[in-house]
Amino acid sequence: MSFFAILFALLIEQARPLARSNPIHAGLRAWALSVSRNFDTGKPQHGWLAWCLAVLVPACATLAMHWLLLWGPGWPFAMLWSVAVLYVTLGFRQFSHHFTGIRDALEGGDEDDARARLAHWQQVDVGLLPRREIVRHVIEYSVLAAHRHVFGVLAWFSVLAALGLGPTGAVLYRLSEFVARHWHPRPRMGPALASASLQQASARAWTVIDWLPARLTALSFAVVGSFEEAIEGWRFHAQRFPNDNDGVVLAATAGAIDVRLGGAALKAHAGMRTSQGLEIDSDMDDSDATPGREPEVGHLRSVVGLVWRSVVVWMLLLALLTLARLLG
Repeated sequence: MSFFAILFALLIEQARPLARSNPIHAGLRAWALSVSRNFDTGKPQHGWLAWCLAVLVPACATLAMHWLLLWGPGWPFAMLWSVAVLYVTLGFRQFSHHFTGIRDALEGGDEDDARARLAHWQQVDVGLLPRREIVRHVIEYSVLAAHRHVFGVLAWFSVLAALGLGPTGAVLYRLSEFVARHWHPRPRMGPALASASLQQASARAWTVIDWLPARLTALSFAVVGSFEEAIEGWRFHAQRFPNDNDGVVLAATAGAIDVRLGGAALKAHAGMRTSQGLEIDSDMDDSDATPGREPEVGHLRSVVGLVWRSVVVWMLLLALLTLARLLG
């Protein structure tokens, strides 16, 4: 059932993507704001309480609906519920329009438009970022977005669905990422919506929850790309920054398609880089960058191929597991 739920959700999302302004995402923002206002007193224990309410309550509600549908109408309705949840939490089209717009602008030679689109996407000031750095940042942001919107969701959904918990994993993963990002202050986004204790709790929880999916994503990129270089980049980065989940994904990406990424972007920024994205800085410390060729526009197409080949590998693996379960 998990394989078909994922397949149908991906097909529906490609045909009719969820609009950027939709009541579901607006409701989640209102829910996170309400929780922080009512339960965030600035104390560490209240920070964890607020995080549990914001993330675990919706996840448990998703599980309760799944079991209710299984107990009542039956598994076809439970699968439809899984498809609906995955449609909201899973998909390329929730971020790919930014990637496509920037890539088209760069291919057309309009670097000013590419900078403007990058600044709008990540809500940062890019200044006069050179073309090479635009490409590098687009690769980094896009790969991390693919990880968070696709592979991380797939990982948690598949694991918990195998345990009979339905689409709970997809909600748990996406909400953990959302609150860690939503409660942390970002440039041009106004003051923080949460205390330091709540920000720290959400960041720690997100680091733990994203630990396994990040490494599964890195492994899948290695399998469909240049395996030895991807594994070597992953190993080298993990030795220097063992808790940096985003860095593991980026290091594996750099090795898989032979592109130079990172510098300061691969460093963890006070433990919160994973929730707020990568900082824009054209004066990077090259000693921390990955080996590889300098970023070029052609690398953007390599990233697209890398991600889609990884999706195919994941779906084939899930299909084999589903077939084995049916035959067993």
